[in-house]
Amino acid sequence: MKSSTVVSRKQQAQVVLLELSRCYPRVECGLVYHNPLELLVATILSAQCTDVRVNKVTPVLFAEFPQAADFAAASLEDLEEAIRTTGFFRNKARNIQACCQQLVERYDGLVPGTLAELVKLPGIGRKTANVVLGEIFHVPGLVVDTHVKRLANKIGLTGEKTPEKIERDLMTIVPEQNWTLFSHLLVTHGRQVCVARRPWCGECAVRRVCAYGKNLAGGLA
Repeated sequence: MKSSTVVSRKQQAQVVLLELSRCYPRVECGLVYHNPLELLVATILSAQCTDVRVNKVTPVLFAEFPQAADFAAASLEDLEEAIRTTGFFRNKARNIQACCQQLVERYDGLVPGTLAELVKLPGIGRKTANVVLGEIFHVPGLVVDTHVKRLANKIGLTGEKTPEKIERDLMTIVPEQNWTLFSHLLVTHGRQVCVARRPWCGECAVRRVCAYGKNLAGGLA
């Protein structure tokens, strides 16, 4: 993209960060966890599933499998049954078990603290890795989930479609120290105002810099 376009998108991102920070002054991760392993597993479970549903499953799950070694040694059938209601439970169970086996074999059962190490674990992509890095290790990371992907395109912060390319685009226009916060803000706004089926543009704090909102207003004029 041309440099002038990048400047424009940086200005958009600045307004989005400022206005949404005012709307949601205490945003945080929606998953309930007590240690790095719990967050790692919960984030795997959150794929194609709501945080609310995951949080209903994990208390019993973590009581039954408190350590990586417990997940690694578990019966796959028992693990599948414990997470069945999160959807895609067979694939998630295999990923969780394979990931925990690697944690036991390579990291003494502990969750590593770098992106390079995390993404080498079975079932761990950049999204999950960035969640763990931001929440546990306070390493800034842009988490591109379905809400961030949708809002970043709708607002006009990127024209890319894949999470990896969206992440790279946002990294160029959002200050690094705000990456984790920016992701939380878009997720929260996507759940409360800019909902997928019917965005509440009239109540949106960033509509003046939103490409979708401007187009909608023009169509109604």
